[in-house]
Amino acid sequence: MHHRTPRCSISMPLGGTTLFFKRSALEELGGWDAHNVTEDADLGVRLARHGYKTELLPTVTREEATSRPWAWVRQRSRWLKGFMITYFVHMRRPGALLRDLGFWRFMGVQTIFLAAVSQFAAAPVLWSFWLTFFGVAHPVTMTLGAPIMWGLAGFFITTEALSLALGLVAVSGKGHRHLIPFVPTMMFYFTLGTVAAYKALWELVRAPFFWDKTQHGVSAQTDPNPRKPGLDEGC
Repeated sequence: MHHRTPRCSISMPLGGTTLFFKRSALEELGGWDAHNVTEDADLGVRLARHGYKTELLPTVTREEATSRPWAWVRQRSRWLKGFMITYFVHMRRPGALLRDLGFWRFMGVQTIFLAAVSQFAAAPVLWSFWLTFFGVAHPVTMTLGAPIMWGLAGFFITTEALSLALGLVAVSGKGHRHLIPFVPTMMFYFTLGTVAAYKALWELVRAPFFWDKTQHGVSAQTDPNPRKPGLDEGC
């Protein structure tokens, strides 16, 4: 839901399901950007720039998750490409964006959109530290010394442990405890995310407006009135 608000609230990318807008607000902003493959995320920033706030409702939207590796990569690559397009569009005039959002919301855009891509794109740099466990000298060791190298390695291991701990807390509720054994597989999530990020970077140059559609209807059906398999352009 969206309404006018003071400038202190964060600007957030919107999701593709269960959104409610005032028609007047959408018309004021000129509607969706038909050339952005994450038009909902772009709209979230534009709403914030025009003084609107997004509020979350205590409700649940049930939809089929992408359950196959390559289909997952295709979906995430589209999302990451759309995030980059959104970031570059609004950062064409960073001074204007800063004036519209204020400092903290401006930094929020940097964190949400830029970090969403860079954390995956830079992952191979972090993976290179595993070479030390196989006796291969790392450039950090040769330039900054072994203490710095092992300090960084300890930091990365600690952050990974913290990430796993947060995942365990996130699914510890009554309705999600069955997901606890799958929390360690989040490490593979980031591996596939890196593949998606580089696919997105390639398409950003070669096919920025290509919409890699997500196929639905491939998972086990639990709906008593299932829909037929097909391609959904909006998910």
